[in-house]
Amino acid sequence: MAKQFNIYRGLQKPLIYRGFQGKFIGWGIASLIISLVAGGVVGSLTSMAYGGLICVGGFAGGLFFTAQQQKKGLHFKTRHTGIFKLGTDFRKLRNGTKT
Repeated sequence: MAKQFNIYRGLQKPLIYRGFQGKFIGWGIASLIISLVAGGVVGSLTSMAYGGLICVGGFAGGLFFTAQQQKKGLHFKTRHTGIFKLGTDFRKLRNGTKT
């Protein structure tokens, strides 16, 4: 008789950290790093007040953008709105020709 072993199949839950799911966690971290670098560069070239403003504004804007993109879903989908009329030419279908 063969031995049977339990197989670890992962958590079976989506990865969530502070409200961000999956790839959007990386987007949040990227917005933090980019805003820190941009704030540091602006702060060293002009003044620390401008650098701090750029840092805070960039981080808040990046998290807001990430949250808005997360609402659209994990995969980008084309969402068409409106009313669509699809016309059919039955004469061509009867003849067996395709367009």
